[in-house]
Amino acid sequence: MVPFAGYELPVLYKGENGGVMKEHLWCRAEGKASVFDVSHMGQIRWHGKDRVKFLEKIVVGDIAGLAPNHGLLSLVTNSNGGIIDDTVITNAGDYIYMVVNGATKFGDMEHFKANMADFDGDVTMEYLEDDMQLLAIQGSGAANAVSKILPAGFDLTNMAFMTGVDTTLDGVEGCRITRCGYTGEDGFEIAMPFDSAVSIASKLLEDPTVLPTGLGARDSLRLEAGLCLYGNDLDETINPIAGALGWTLGGKDSRRRTEQGFNGAKHFLTPDGKLRKQVKKRVGIMGMKAPARAHAEVFDETGETKIGEITSGTFSPCLKKPIAMGYVETAHAKVGTKLNVSIRGKMQAAEVTKMPFVPSNYYRVPE
Repeated sequence: MVPFAGYELPVLYKGENGGVMKEHLWCRAEGKASVFDVSHMGQIRWHGKDRVKFLEKIVVGDIAGLAPNHGLLSLVTNSNGGIIDDTVITNAGDYIYMVVNGATKFGDMEHFKANMADFDGDVTMEYLEDDMQLLAIQGSGAANAVSKILPAGFDLTNMAFMTGVDTTLDGVEGCRITRCGYTGEDGFEIAMPFDSAVSIASKLLEDPTVLPTGLGARDSLRLEAGLCLYGNDLDETINPIAGALGWTLGGKDSRRRTEQGFNGAKHFLTPDGKLRKQVKKRVGIMGMKAPARAHAEVFDETGETKIGEITSGTFSPCLKKPIAMGYVETAHAKVGTKLNVSIRGKMQAAEVTKMPFVPSNYYRVPE
């Protein structure tokens, strides 16, 4: 257990299948699923007739375009265009459901309140505190496992990725399920009242295909999937374009890029919606013989000029080789560009590579 954002969280579990490597590979294995306790994350409901208008001021995504029960990944930006947090937002019909990171949730909410004070409209923020707990279940076996606690007749086959609904879980009212995740696999985040969290988690873990999994494997899984960790790969000095997250704004003629209106838009978009040139970009990096950790320096092919820094790095359990992501000067950001990474005082040859490092297996509704 380790302290994190005011909570005690498990890095790994003991037992026959415990440990970061085994837990990681279990989640990737066919027919298996991993359960993560992510109750430290912040769950918020937005109410009021102007909730969409307000949210489109504080995040970059197309909230107005979300069909009922559909969601998206978006970014909360500051007045300079820097990323305050990344968030999953779902149109829950009568309200908007938002999940933010645990380490940033209180700062996020102060930022939201400051923006609400300047907003002339009807919007209220309901922070669910620890009254609602959150579990993530990930892996190709997640749907089969979670089906055992869903109401009879619940149609998981036609539940698309990035959709969510209010439901009962194991007979408990007031729960919610969203098909999403942080591993590159199929999976769900399920929210339930505090008093029912242990019983619902225990019910899931009765299934022999389901394994409790800690933060260590969660981190290596998300890195293989090319997904960012806020505070490492994203922060308030990084804008969506430098962070290789321009897709969260939509395509070149999308409403959000052309209309803008969200905090800091002018710093990374031109008035007609084009992406402004960046001095650095987030890239994937491979080829090192040893894992490169956060803050390791990145140099050009000659090894003489520093061009960037690693933000996340690990040994990939699936690929059995080191992987990393970081920021390099834009001139060196093209896939295939040769680099050097300084690891424990020694230069190691590497190159820019595509992400995700491991192919994603997000669910697609059968045609």
